[in-house]
Amino acid sequence: MRQIFYIIIPIVAFGLILSNTLFGEALFDSSYDQDINKYSIYVHLQQDWKHPGNILFDVTNVWSNPNSESNETDVPDEPLDVASISNYNSNQLQYQHDKSFVELKHEFSNCESSWRPISYRYAIDNVRNKIDLIQGTKLNDDPYVSLFPNIPNLKYDTEKQIEYAKQGYVQFIPICTDNETTSYEYAVSLNDENIGFDVYFVPSEEEITNYLKNDSFKFYLQDGCSAQNYHSFSGICENVGKSSGLMIVLPDDLELALTKVQISIHEKL
Repeated sequence: MRQIFYIIIPIVAFGLILSNTLFGEALFDSSYDQDINKYSIYVHLQQDWKHPGNILFDVTNVWSNPNSESNETDVPDEPLDVASISNYNSNQLQYQHDKSFVELKHEFSNCESSWRPISYRYAIDNVRNKIDLIQGTKLNDDPYVSLFPNIPNLKYDTEKQIEYAKQGYVQFIPICTDNETTSYEYAVSLNDENIGFDVYFVPSEEEITNYLKNDSFKFYLQDGCSAQNYHSFSGICENVGKSSGLMIVLPDDLELALTKVQISIHEKL
């Protein structure tokens, strides 16, 4: 079945591009109406962690940008030129729980480098998304906003997760908004079926420091604003401040060479 999908995608994509060339924008006259901020964060855990390895956070943030310069722009397909990006951080050693790691991320993680898909790309991404729907990896029909099934981790209980998470790795994912308060839906999934993650919507990145100091931190208490010990989870957190974001905790028990965390956050219209 998967091989059939790989054959169908190029055929449909070519047909869409050809149609767009022949008939112009009239064929796809409804462009995406929110800005997209897409980036990755790479983390390398050093030898002082229980299982040294790598974590890749793949983040897609869709939000309402009133200052968007264009309703129809697109990101280039060429590889990222690291040398041309001033905010790309070097291999600086950092610490959590007195354990060292290296984090790499680029300036696309701020709220100033958003984009919107041009028409034919939007159509192609729609085709890919419908295939994900058929395969059951996504639950909604939007190529840039993901909704994952809520799947708890059954390998061990929440009490054990609390123990593992105390010495785990913590990552902050900020939101983008032009408002003082807003509402966000979010979805997180993990490629490792042997562990679970914790996720909290927190008021600011400062809560990471509070968590690491004494395990005491503030987070939004409404239903849907947090989850513990899940493989994948989707929720909605309402009335959050503009400095808020997701705090994701991974236990210090990562056995895969590369742990992938897929994150979708979306400002509700």
